[in-house]
Amino acid sequence: MANSQINVAIIGASGYTGADAVRLLAAHPRARIAALTGNAHAGKPLAEIFPQFASVDAPPLCRVEEVDWQNIDAAICGLPHSTAQDVIADIPEHVRIIDMSADFRLRDVQVYQEWYGRSHDAPDLLGGAVYGLSEHYRAQIADARLVACPGCYPTAALTLLIPLVKAGLIETSDLIIDAKSGVSGAGRSLKEQNLFAEVAEAMHAYGVGAHRHAPEIEQEVSLAAGHSVMVNFTPHLVPMNRGEYLSVYAKAANGAGAQDMRICLEEVYRDAPFVRLARAGLAPATRHVRGSNICELAAFDDRLPGRVILFSALDNLVKGSSGQAVQNMNIMFGFDETDGLEQQPLYP
Repeated sequence: MANSQINVAIIGASGYTGADAVRLLAAHPRARIAALTGNAHAGKPLAEIFPQFASVDAPPLCRVEEVDWQNIDAAICGLPHSTAQDVIADIPEHVRIIDMSADFRLRDVQVYQEWYGRSHDAPDLLGGAVYGLSEHYRAQIADARLVACPGCYPTAALTLLIPLVKAGLIETSDLIIDAKSGVSGAGRSLKEQNLFAEVAEAMHAYGVGAHRHAPEIEQEVSLAAGHSVMVNFTPHLVPMNRGEYLSVYAKAANGAGAQDMRICLEEVYRDAPFVRLARAGLAPATRHVRGSNICELAAFDDRLPGRVILFSALDNLVKGSSGQAVQNMNIMFGFDETDGLEQQPLYP
């Protein structure tokens, strides 16, 4: 399979994550866009919805029920949570699926029901789903039929925290995650709180104490720690289109300091093409990663003794969503992990 081309369907192609999947796959040397779905735009050519894709060779959008799955090898699903599980359950067995919704991320159906307000009606699929944090589950992703891409906030948080927790460098009893995201993280549907006049020249917290990405972060940090962990997680909406920035305040363990954490992260991600440490003494910035599949990390000693300040920055639509989906697709089909993902960050 490594030297062949695959046919890919993008389910939910009219949203922001679907559009970024189109952008990335259009430059992929081994993937052909064979189907695009968007029920509200069925029958329309892609360029009518996204004029920037006028030169992309892609079929018109159709309803998901109209997809001819016979020659489809992979499906990248960009549907909202709760909707995705119903559609994915009907996709034929031969199609390998990369899901960008939350429907298959949480391993416990009761936790899913508690946080997403509906039952999980595909528990057999859930039991076989692999959590798609690419750098930490490569072997499982390679053999998976269904990969659940992490949320954007969990990708930023877990890429930073898992190595440090596993190495025993930070205390898991005192993790404060202060997160900020661009407006595209809320999706493309019309919402009053996302109007220009509501978000421009302003910043606000949301999902305070109750954001759905908290249990996902806790699930994976708990696995890394070997015991149950709760985190203090507060997201904020900032007036930019794309980008995500995490400041993590933590208590160091076993006498460790920021330099120990830099060494740990450098070692863990030495061969990871899309994770990098910011230059020593330099804090990451969303402009350093915008439009790319890169997650940039940093560690600083706090002026409070025994504490550290950790940073993680990524593009929420790329490494936080569609880019990681394509990265996982590459791993699943034995392609080079960087295929279709070698774009440099956009600046300014």
